[in-house]
Amino acid sequence: MVRTGSASVAAGPTLAVVAREAGVSVPTASKVVNGREDVAPETRRRVTEALDRLGYVRRPRFDATKASGMVDLVVHSLETSWSGAVLHGVEAAAHDAGLEVVVSAGLTRTRAGRPDRGWMDKLTARGSSGVLFNLAELTPTQYGWLDQHRIPYVLIDPVVEPPAGVVSVGAANWQGGVTATEHLLALGHERIAVVAGHHRKMCSGARVAGYRSALAAAGVRQRPEYVRHAAFDESVAHRRMLELLDLPEPPTAVFVCSDHMALGVYEALAERGLRVPDDMSVVGFDDLPEARWTTPPLTTVRQPLSEMAATALRLLVRMMEGDRPESTRTELSTRLVERASTAAPRG
Repeated sequence: MVRTGSASVAAGPTLAVVAREAGVSVPTASKVVNGREDVAPETRRRVTEALDRLGYVRRPRFDATKASGMVDLVVHSLETSWSGAVLHGVEAAAHDAGLEVVVSAGLTRTRAGRPDRGWMDKLTARGSSGVLFNLAELTPTQYGWLDQHRIPYVLIDPVVEPPAGVVSVGAANWQGGVTATEHLLALGHERIAVVAGHHRKMCSGARVAGYRSALAAAGVRQRPEYVRHAAFDESVAHRRMLELLDLPEPPTAVFVCSDHMALGVYEALAERGLRVPDDMSVVGFDDLPEARWTTPPLTTVRQPLSEMAATALRLLVRMMEGDRPESTRTELSTRLVERASTAAPRG
């Protein structure tokens, strides 16, 4: 076993094993590994699949003593205000640290769902000093590649629980779920539903757990039919809200686990001729710009996205300097931002 960073990885297969698996010569396999163009597409495909299947990683080339003043930020997408807030935080902290940032979007997996080696090869070629991953779900091969190359990295709001020893930054999602639900309870609501994100995502599970905890602490009965998952998708949240409204005893309030999904909830309520907050109180999560633009403006739990990103960059700088954080998980606090989408239930 070789310990090179956040986790221990076993020594992988040799290039000769990869070549034999793909049915090519070792020099041909080497050309593919090193990004040479003089390889037939079909041959390149066979070698790449063998590399991924066998978990091959190159020999370490990263040298901290020769590190550049550049870091990479790999984000899920650049099309959302969420990513904009993260990018803002990273850029501000990088400026203070005298670093440049290279941004890549959606490069951790191919369309077929297999690990994408492209961003790894580009990272090595650029000689970046470290990497930040936002909302990324890395594969064991990718974790192993980063560790073998001794490249420092930090996860911002990881999708699933990362391996032991991996440094990550997130928000206090459980407490945010508690705060949102307690706010609705304090207004007098007892029939409180939740439109959650994806079953597998850490943040979604924590927010729903906070919702359940707040109900239990208040002695309010938890209704399984009031818990709906919408995969952080606005259109799915729209359908889930309609389902809640069709229940024999629909809720009087709903905690929506993202502001983006709350837009779909607003639309569903409008379709049924219901008004917010007169007929339904709504609480979101994130405090994105959209929360202020809705009618009425959305009460939501503020997640400090820019601060999370800046904290991750500062942790990465420490790791680039050879210092390991005392704790691998950093959580920043959330808080309720009250606007006009919540009120006491009718009657």
